[in-house]
Amino acid sequence: MNIVVCVKYVPDATGDRKFEDDNTVDRVGVDGLLSELDEYAVEQALQFREKREGEEITVTALTVGPEKAVDAVRKSLQMGADSGVHVVDDAIAGSDYLGTSLVLAKAIEKIKADTGADLVICGMASTDASGSVVPAMLAERLGMPQVTLASVVESQGDQVRIKRDNEGSTEVIGATLPIVLSVTDQSGEARYPSFKGIMAAKKKPLETWSLSDLGLDADQVGLSVAYTQVEDTTARPPRTAGEIVTDEDGSGAGALVEFLASKKFI
Repeated sequence: MNIVVCVKYVPDATGDRKFEDDNTVDRVGVDGLLSELDEYAVEQALQFREKREGEEITVTALTVGPEKAVDAVRKSLQMGADSGVHVVDDAIAGSDYLGTSLVLAKAIEKIKADTGADLVICGMASTDASGSVVPAMLAERLGMPQVTLASVVESQGDQVRIKRDNEGSTEVIGATLPIVLSVTDQSGEARYPSFKGIMAAKKKPLETWSLSDLGLDADQVGLSVAYTQVEDTTARPPRTAGEIVTDEDGSGAGALVEFLASKKFI
């Protein structure tokens, strides 16, 4: 059995994030890292393998992005994934969810043809776009059932059962492999790479594919064919000094209420 985990390289939220001239997110000139929500997907893939001791199960980390996006795959390998695939091509830049899901689906189909893809696991969303739609798009493109937003994942044989927490209720959903699965940040704390894992990752196979390797043309992806585009951006205003309310004559409480009301906080 082969599990494919889709991981994304995103700009570091603690860094100075910015946009390119075409209003796409700058993913090259800023520091980035493996999306935190995708770490839970890697963790669930590793737990799936560990709980089924004795079975031959491999975990492949897959990402699409610029050259630096390979770091997301490397982090997955350090956590315990067996192999990695990085799809990189300048034509992919600016792709929306549809374009991204197309590239991912073609890559998964190639992995499936080579080693199989019985289970595809994604995070619930990416920390930069937060769309939560790529897992469903992948399922449609791959012709596989989807089980999404799992907070608990259990499996036995080719059966998978998840729990999905809603507001005021919990759903229990079952499915038969192969499936596309997305997991939430409540599914289990992601492990930290150990020193042994970091060293072992350097020897694990990591392939780099282009669009041509997937049988895709440049005009099928990218900003020019995206259905959604950012038309304008506004820089965050610089941080200003706070306003101090003094209470020398007992009027402090009134002044504070007036300030909060002017900002529509109350």
